[in-house]
Amino acid sequence: YSIPRHSCCSLNFRSIVCFLRWFVRSQKNHTLIFTRESTIRNCSCLADIRDCDYSLANLMCNCKTVLPSTMEKTSYNSDLTIWFTDTSGLEMLLNFTRVCDLKLSFCGTTPLPTEYLTIWGLRKLRVNNKVKGQFPEQSVTIYSSSNNEKGDPLAVHNRDRQMFVYISFLDTSLFNGYSLLKSYSVENVSSITEHFPSLLHSDVFSMSDNKSYVVTFIY
Repeated sequence: YSIPRHSCCSLNFRSIVCFLRWFVRSQKNHTLIFTRESTIRNCSCLADIRDCDYSLANLMCNCKTVLPSTMEKTSYNSDLTIWFTDTSGLEMLLNFTRVCDLKLSFCGTTPLPTEYLTIWGLRKLRVNNKVKGQFPEQSVTIYSSSNNEKGDPLAVHNRDRQMFVYISFLDTSLFNGYSLLKSYSVENVSSITEHFPSLLHSDVFSMSDNKSYVVTFIY
């Protein structure tokens, strides 16, 4: 890093203080959420924390305890990491949540059953599991966007101004690490209810004019 030239800084102790303040402000915060002993910790971290290291997260990040009853669905425009030990905790934190760049770390010891979670606008997913599977760390990119793309992070416009809404269905059994992480996308889906009538909660998806879904199954 090069030290920016500010009027308050000279080559002495003050310059070091100025640089450290600038360095901290310039770092990109990462959101880390983990569940433990029926509580939820919501943390803001300046660097990635070793997976499932709760003590280090509490030491290095700015964390606060959140009661499950006060949790509300929200959108995450920055990177989001979730540590979880069971599907119920992950469902509470993630189902029908909007997030672009997501890392999920399974910190439990018992293999997970097959359940499906719905994620809006997912671009990239990284998974890590502590179960003794063959594939402990994997990642998949759903789609990439240009740096000059602005607006709704859930949608990308094509040349005809048609809006594609990205939605992913995640199979929780993938965290058992017994097979390669895979994804399969279906584009130009005008109605999820008609195309995938057996999907859980398919009736909650509505569609407005000149929009279509890009549906991705991650397993």
